[in-house]
Amino acid sequence: MSFKTMSLQREGHVAVIKITDPITDHRVMAQLSCEISDICARITSDETAQVVILAGDGERSFNVGTDLLQAVTGFGKESEREMYSIATPISRLDRPVIAAIDGEALGPGFELVLACDVRIATDRARFGLSHIKKGLIPWDGGTQRLSRLVGRGKAMEMILTGESIDAQEAYRIGLINRVVHPDVLMKETMDMASQMASRAPIALRYAKEAICKGIDLTLDQGLRLEGDLYFLLQTTEDRIEGVNAFREKKTPGFKGI
Repeated sequence: MSFKTMSLQREGHVAVIKITDPITDHRVMAQLSCEISDICARITSDETAQVVILAGDGERSFNVGTDLLQAVTGFGKESEREMYSIATPISRLDRPVIAAIDGEALGPGFELVLACDVRIATDRARFGLSHIKKGLIPWDGGTQRLSRLVGRGKAMEMILTGESIDAQEAYRIGLINRVVHPDVLMKETMDMASQMASRAPIALRYAKEAICKGIDLTLDQGLRLEGDLYFLLQTTEDRIEGVNAFREKKTPGFKGI
């Protein structure tokens, strides 16, 4: 299947999703929503894809202005809203997802970035949710994911003023993990993805599950989830491989079983 707004490539155990078409109108955004759902379904069914990179082709790849929200504002039911969500499919992936951001990540594009697990940005990146300026509020996870990531106070400031912040401020408040030069963005991102992909695949997924689900649980419930997932890992062949590799001082050959 060919895609109009995105591309999907593989580099070893890393799947690279790239937004290739500028989001210039609501029809392109709707197309992007459909295609990102299809791509995420492909990745979910591919056991060899262990880490995902989400990147853009150009400085405006993640810049989705609020004037394009007419693609979704006419729909009221939750199921219909999800049909046009670009963040939900990414958020539901069980593999680690790293966003590589060069330029502006605004509006729904920023909500897409928030759905990723790790964010690496260039020094010319900017982030913002300007919905309030158009009499709207973020609808694709912005009010929920931003506050969980940077805290209630900063999320309130960004959403209620609608103003954007630069990469250095985003790094300072913990919104992004690294700030790099544009020339090395994809190399830095691929290096991190490759490092993750060299780990035991099942452990990667369980670690992500423990963090993502545990944040909405009480501490006791989160500790119980962590313990359950830990003990499940004891039944895998990768766990035996990891122990043997450590004893023999060699690189483990994890198989995801």
